[in-house]
Amino acid sequence: MSTGLWGKIGGAGIGVLVGGPIGALVGSVAGHFLVDREGAPFGPTPRDVLFTTGLVALAAKMAKSDGVVTESEVQAFGRVVQVEPEARTGVQRLFDLAKATTDGFEAYAGQLAATFGEEPALLEDVLDGLFHIATADGAIHEGEERYLRSVAGIFGLDETAFRRIAARHVRLADDPYLVLGLERSADPADLKAQYRRLVAENHPDRALARGLPPEAVAIATHRLAAINAAWDRIAAERGLT
Repeated sequence: MSTGLWGKIGGAGIGVLVGGPIGALVGSVAGHFLVDREGAPFGPTPRDVLFTTGLVALAAKMAKSDGVVTESEVQAFGRVVQVEPEARTGVQRLFDLAKATTDGFEAYAGQLAATFGEEPALLEDVLDGLFHIATADGAIHEGEERYLRSVAGIFGLDETAFRRIAARHVRLADDPYLVLGLERSADPADLKAQYRRLVAENHPDRALARGLPPEAVAIATHRLAAINAAWDRIAAERGLT
């Protein structure tokens, strides 16, 4: 997310076109009435605005579901949501308002699902980012897991997809194979081909080339590290090169 855009949200005096429950949240921070998408006088909603503000809102609701925000989670949030120093006050206010609002997380997740329904990879990016923040303290707590499962359900991600994403962040049975999306019985050729495909699909440069915000690039970077770690485990177990 650009410094200029965060500056607008932080009170620079320029409205951001978002609309919906996420737009209402950002409007509370920016101090401007937000209009919606194609009907807006300044054009459609920027996708990077909705992606990142939605991620912030869902992260805030996750913090509320757990009841405690640890320092490690704050640091993980900072690694995923990249904010310049001058914009931090506005982003913190956005986070605090999302945590305090009576709107449920379902409204925010539903808006993201409706917007990015034809790009499920972006919805996986959001869930990946939430997992990264939730597991920053070394574990995922019961309330956080329930919350993440609920968000995944709204996003239309099934149990297999949920476990594949979870395996990038927490230890599960056969987790390196889950990360690669294959069974333990897969032969070496299939494992190598799948690993190479995932590396190509999840390389951060691809996110940059698609014009995605820095937050999506950061999530892709963490995901690629998990894929590489899973391959290293499998290769070591099987003696693959």
